[in-house]
Amino acid sequence: MEELLFTVGPVQMYENTKKISAQQIPYFRTNEFSKINNRIVENLKKCMFTSQDSKVALLTASGTAAMEAAVCNIFNNNDKLLIIVGGGFGRRFVDICRKYEYNIEVLELEQGKVPTSEQLERYKDRGITGVLVNIHETSTGVLYDGKSLGNFCHEIGAVFVVDAISSFLADEYKMDEWNIDATIISSQKALALHPGMAAVIVNNQTYKKIMCQTTSHYYLDLKEYFRNMERGQTPFTTAVGITLQLDDRLKQICSIGIDHVIESTRELAVDFRKKISELPFSIPSESLSNAMTPIKLNNTENASRIFELLKKEYGIVVNPCGGTVKEKMLRIGHIGNITIGDNDRLIHAFIDLQNRGIL
Repeated sequence: MEELLFTVGPVQMYENTKKISAQQIPYFRTNEFSKINNRIVENLKKCMFTSQDSKVALLTASGTAAMEAAVCNIFNNNDKLLIIVGGGFGRRFVDICRKYEYNIEVLELEQGKVPTSEQLERYKDRGITGVLVNIHETSTGVLYDGKSLGNFCHEIGAVFVVDAISSFLADEYKMDEWNIDATIISSQKALALHPGMAAVIVNNQTYKKIMCQTTSHYYLDLKEYFRNMERGQTPFTTAVGITLQLDDRLKQICSIGIDHVIESTRELAVDFRKKISELPFSIPSESLSNAMTPIKLNNTENASRIFELLKKEYGIVVNPCGGTVKEKMLRIGHIGNITIGDNDRLIHAFIDLQNRGIL
């Protein structure tokens, strides 16, 4: 039995993506491949709701590499950065900035909570020049209000950098309208592609800031990615197969409409959350993303056993948790090629585990 992924990346892939994966990849230093890259750039801008003068860097790397690329290319030691942390993935920005010995302040959120206006108010007069946030904290399921955060950054004149890796295509996201200066995404989330490609999208003002930086990098030098993309190419060997997948997927998304894609994900999330209401679960987080539902086990603390049984006996893979909630919580993804019928399959597995006295 093929495993069914209710994970938040990698996710269930679409049939057309899998067909592309089986094909011989072409040589990529050609005019034909440059046209593919250019089309990807244009379609990403459409999906981000950002203007044509924004720039896109396509990196053959993980989302974390794209986070580092954004941090080290946009900022330097003269900046003072505010990092919003609500869990393990948001903390990654802290780890990256400390590697570069940047001047940072950290807004630590209570687990499952969003930043309040009162909390942000404390940082208005502290000389903050940049704000970094993981807009959907995947460890807890919380989705922050990008529009409000963008307004805050605009008010204090700070560059707003958003890791939208697990939220992109699952939740509403309007880069220009929300005053977002830089966006980070990767291939294995709602795009439902193979892992291995990420992108940094910046508006024109941030592009100019990057191009004026005197610090230099090698593989993660965004200046070189932007220069090369003027000819539809990347400075180093790109993930050719994923590029072809990405081109096809973006054409599909633009054809059916991004609002339709987001609404379909929302319907899956709402359906799942409704169907677990009679099961011994609670949802411990507020302001949930459509991408994922965190579920707390009310009667037991054996989440790792449930994870293993779902995988071994039912062919279903969900996201485990770590840290202090390792045995108390599971995370259920709603992105990728899954259906209402797949939700029912997972619910039936939970009911069976409950009847067996495991849940």
